Amino acid sequence: MNLRSLSIVVVLALLIAFAAINWSAFTTPMQLSLLFGTVQGPLGIIMLAFTAALTVLFLLFVVTMQTSILLESRRTARELQAQRELADRAEASRFTDLRTYLEKELASLRLSVEASTTDVGARIALAERTLRDEVEQSANSLSAYIGELEDRLEQGRSAARP
Repeated sequence: MNLRSLSIVVVLALLIAFAAINWSAFTTPMQLSLLFGTVQGPLGIIMLAFTAALTVLFLLFVVTMQTSILLESRRTARELQAQRELADRAEASRFTDLRTYLEKELASLRLSVEASTTDVGARIALAERTLRDEVEQSANSLSAYIGELEDRLEQGRSAARP
């Protein structure tokens, strides 16, 4: 029990104790004016009844206020939970979109790598063919030069033999 509730209970207990001690004064009939007339009755009992009625009204007000706050907080909690679920679904959707985008980009990169590999392979094959042709031409040229040198050497030997 918090301090406020405890102080209210203490004040009500003191009021009840005061009324119990002075009960005879509370029940003594008096002449009471009601603006439009007069009435004979116990002023203490009437004042206690008004105090009790105000206390009951105050308690009803507090109960209705707490009930409305509780209902509002529950409604807010439900809305907050719905917003969390919506945010989670949106985040999951973003992750799915990101995954789809990354898969598409990776597939595109694979195609690019395959195309580059094919292009590089074709260039290497062309360079290899060109190199073979050049080596073959060099070998043929070298063979021709060697054959020419051999012919000259033989001609030089035959001219030196006479």
